[in-house]
Amino acid sequence: MKAMSDTSTAEIMDIGINCLIEKLGTIEAEHFISVLLREKSDYTKWRQRYFADAQPDEFHDAAVAYGKANPL
Repeated sequence: MKAMSDTSTAEIMDIGINCLIEKLGTIEAEHFISVLLREKSDYTKWRQRYFADAQPDEFHDAAVAYGKANPL
């Protein structure tokens, strides 16, 4: 994968939509995008709230499992 500074906006959009479709399917990917566009929220704050109750060991174990399931 290219360094982010070498990736154009169009390439990022293409990579992102392909990831969404791969993980969610076409219909759910479209639903996800429509929710993002409709909701006026701060993604960073949402993620902070999402992980606020996570214990460090829990978070670490989930990150390790994700890394093993999704090698670079």
